[in-house]
Amino acid sequence: MKIILRKLFAPVLLALAVPASLLPAQVQAQSAAVCEQPVTVQAGDTLSTLATRYLGSALAYGRIVTASNAAAALDASFAPIQDPNVIAVGWKLCVSAAGDAPAAPAQDAVQEQTPEQEQSLETAQDAVAAEDSLPIWHHRLQEGAPHPLTIDYLRSQDYPGSPITVEQTLAPGSNYNRYLVSYRSEGLKIYALMTVPQGEKPASGWPAIVFNHGYIPPEVYRPTERYVAYVDGFARSGYVVFRPDYRGHADSEGEPISAYGAPDYTIDVLNALASVRQHPDVDPQRLGMWGHSLGGFITVRAMVTAGDIKAGVIWAGVVASYPDILERWRSRRPPATVPQRARRWRDDLVAEFGAPEENPAFWASISANSYAAELSGPVQLHHGTNDADVPLAFSELLHQEILDAGRNVEFYAYEGDDHNLSNYFSTAMQRSIAFFDAHVKASKEE
Repeated sequence: MKIILRKLFAPVLLALAVPASLLPAQVQAQSAAVCEQPVTVQAGDTLSTLATRYLGSALAYGRIVTASNAAAALDASFAPIQDPNVIAVGWKLCVSAAGDAPAAPAQDAVQEQTPEQEQSLETAQDAVAAEDSLPIWHHRLQEGAPHPLTIDYLRSQDYPGSPITVEQTLAPGSNYNRYLVSYRSEGLKIYALMTVPQGEKPASGWPAIVFNHGYIPPEVYRPTERYVAYVDGFARSGYVVFRPDYRGHADSEGEPISAYGAPDYTIDVLNALASVRQHPDVDPQRLGMWGHSLGGFITVRAMVTAGDIKAGVIWAGVVASYPDILERWRSRRPPATVPQRARRWRDDLVAEFGAPEENPAFWASISANSYAAELSGPVQLHHGTNDADVPLAFSELLHQEILDAGRNVEFYAYEGDDHNLSNYFSTAMQRSIAFFDAHVKASKEE
């Protein structure tokens, strides 16, 4: 049915801190020769907070990794960083104001670099450069396993989730309580906003909606900002709402990365679903999923991976197949805040697997649209005809693909409306709630 309406990271491990001022003078002099600005990790520090403090951006944490590893190759008092999510109190790291490497020794340095030291420095820098040149999915590759972007890969993984921990109780809504909570995804601590209806809980628990937000620059993302009216609409209607902060967003651990070039955010959402499923206030048989823009992309992938999402609602979703995204969305440049490795996923895919017309089987394997017949439940699509961020054609294509697969789908196009459905927000919200009521809240009577 189609209707057109016209109107970083983990906290440091505990260890003994040794202030730089207590180090022997010879060690301090050597440190100055290989690093422009050494720092000692203190309790509560992470690479992202250090990068913000010294370099002005959490996304500059890679500079500290590069500089520290290069310095450690020349001076054993510096700690090498093997996992950006794990640093310890007392470690001496290097912050390079120039960014990519420790500063060169000054003319009056205590000790000049030997050829062997210079080679070690070059080797360390080359290793970092080589890592940066790899595709962002490279670390997930396993011999004989599906490619990390394929739906088969998502289906082959385990999503245990974890108990949900209340980190902070927030001011309540009109008829629901609000919490800042956390859960685990691939060992990372991921934060989320959670609402729980007030009043007597149904015997089986409340129905729940996992809420997938769209792209917001990770360094400015806050779980209690944006989407306030969206969350409120579902929460006031008697649903537990669980809005995960993807890895690297706000206080969530891990590295922010492209949703389209790596499965990481989808994995975070699938672990959120598993965590919600086991919460004592939730009915695990009545789970829905909502997504906006990038969150719509994640929602479709989740619905062809997990079998218990009763219904999905998507607003202005990036829901086209990968070939259509390449062809129809190529001109849209990712924001500069997205790491370089994450911005080049298109080029990396084409370089490794060929263009879609050269290797259609691979491109079909990574597109959730190819699995429309296997969606876990009905889907409702909303899109403004004047959306300047995501093409209306994306929702039109998915609508037709689901129809061709013989599955239940609704599509509403809003004449002249924008990416956020600002003009028809109330109408779109009412339709979304009614859809969830019919297919999630009342699912036990179906």
